[in-house]
Amino acid sequence: MKYLVDTHTHTVASTHAYSTLQEYIAMAKQKGIKLFATTDHGPDMADAPHFWHFVNLRVIPRIVDGVGILRGIEANIKNIDGDIDFFGDYLKQLDIVLAGFHEPVFAPSDKQNHTQAMINCIKSGKVDIITHPGNPAYPIDIEAVAKAAAENNVALEINNSSFLTSRKGSEHNCLAIANAVKEAGGLLVMGSDSHVSYSLGDFSQALTIIDQANFPVERLLNRSPEALLSFLSIRGHGALDEYSALLEQ
Repeated sequence: MKYLVDTHTHTVASTHAYSTLQEYIAMAKQKGIKLFATTDHGPDMADAPHFWHFVNLRVIPRIVDGVGILRGIEANIKNIDGDIDFFGDYLKQLDIVLAGFHEPVFAPSDKQNHTQAMINCIKSGKVDIITHPGNPAYPIDIEAVAKAAAENNVALEINNSSFLTSRKGSEHNCLAIANAVKEAGGLLVMGSDSHVSYSLGDFSQALTIIDQANFPVERLLNRSPEALLSFLSIRGHGALDEYSALLEQ
């Protein structure tokens, strides 16, 4: 099965990434990717775009040359209360909200604090997807997080980049997460976490985890544009009917 949806990408707006949005669109066309989210780092990261970057995402067309583009953010979980660095009515203007731990914003501490922060973020109702929860620098109570995510209709990510260039040693945790989410009846999503357009839609390593866990494809949000858009609609995101032309292709 080909997975033609990618929920996690970074452009040159995050200066440790190396491709423009136009380059992502061109690569999506080349690879047959139907829908991807542009999710640059939230403004509390040192090299993240300014707050206004996310406010002005409304200028990006929903569909360009047959490729759907979701306007999003990878926000930072800031503290054990689960707060993130984007807020209020501005969140409602985005199509998709990701959030995760990043060392410059939330320094690693201990399993209890990490778990509390992640569960509080999940319960806040502000975040659709938790990014790279298998990061070994941030040990969590996997079963408790998977249960909270399932109960609050929040997806946990299997992050392909974690196995290749960052967060090395994530495999064991990610397999445990996939199994826990499967048991809890929750949702997974694969994210390339691409920082250059060439890795858009690369789930090669993440799929190994999905296969090992025998995770049900009907609970994997990447399975189709319809699946992801339906999830986001249920989560309360509006204006998704503008992608109807994409679904008719």
